[in-house]
Amino acid sequence: MNRLVMGDEKNRVIEKESSQLHQLKQFTKVVADTGDFAEIKQYSPEDSTTNPTLIYKAVAKDEYKHILDKAVTDNRVKSSDSERLVNKIIDNLLILFGLEILNIIPGRVSTEVDARLSFDTKGTVEKAHEIIQMYEDNGITRERILIKIASTWEGTLAARELEKKGIHCNMTLLFSLPQAIACAEVGATLISPFVGRILDWHKLTMEQYSGVDDPGVISVKEIYNYFKKYNYTTEVMGASFRNTDEIIELAGCDLLTISPDFLRVLMDTELPIERKLSPELARELKMEKVILNEKKFRWLLNEDAMATEKLADGIRCFAIDTQNLGALIKTRL
Repeated sequence: MNRLVMGDEKNRVIEKESSQLHQLKQFTKVVADTGDFAEIKQYSPEDSTTNPTLIYKAVAKDEYKHILDKAVTDNRVKSSDSERLVNKIIDNLLILFGLEILNIIPGRVSTEVDARLSFDTKGTVEKAHEIIQMYEDNGITRERILIKIASTWEGTLAARELEKKGIHCNMTLLFSLPQAIACAEVGATLISPFVGRILDWHKLTMEQYSGVDDPGVISVKEIYNYFKKYNYTTEVMGASFRNTDEIIELAGCDLLTISPDFLRVLMDTELPIERKLSPELARELKMEKVILNEKKFRWLLNEDAMATEKLADGIRCFAIDTQNLGALIKTRL
């Protein structure tokens, strides 16, 4: 059998029940990793994630420039402080994209806190409240929003505060088990371990990895199994994929956020896939419980060169794209 995927008539595509995408959806929640509304409509995801890089790419397209113009127009006279005004417009732009996405999907959208606040617990909490307030002013309940926060120690402290207020957090830029455990210990709703960026770092040694040997896949499997073994409620969402083999090897993970290019490949491929991860299998594994405090977290992260480097690089890259977005906005003022 085939079924129509929701969307405008011109964007409708057929999702075959024999496709790998349909098979994957039977045991993993599929999330769209894009800011492009037309692409989201094609694949019928439950949730969607955004980040400054994706939004920056989206507003570069002619069909989305009107959203940037609206954000500028709505905020043009609200501040005499140019930097504050630009930051306000960026926040408004993220919300406008989030609102459009929520009109398409049935579930949640992830909206990111400015990466420049990654080591500022108080600033992160305040920014998250501002984002939630803007959504609520537009009639969206906080249950449909995930606030994306970098998985630093300061980020986990912010998540603890926010979750207590019913503001749900998606902990991003996550590359190691200690980061994952710290997020779960504070009750974060969801974590996003970056599969592909882990692979990128290891490939600098010129070694080749595929399937079960992929270090990003191995990392996410370890995190997933640890969470299920010790009954953490925090959901695991694999992210940042470099090929569909990584996705297939993580079939059964709570969620997977996938770019449109790979969603298309999965939709067009009809080879069978099998569930690789499950709570039942995880609970049978022997895994040592890790007890974390701030000192141990910082030490374990320091000892993991890959996680340390990729976390720092990710924060810098997201900050640069936020600055690029700000520069684009200034040309409109």
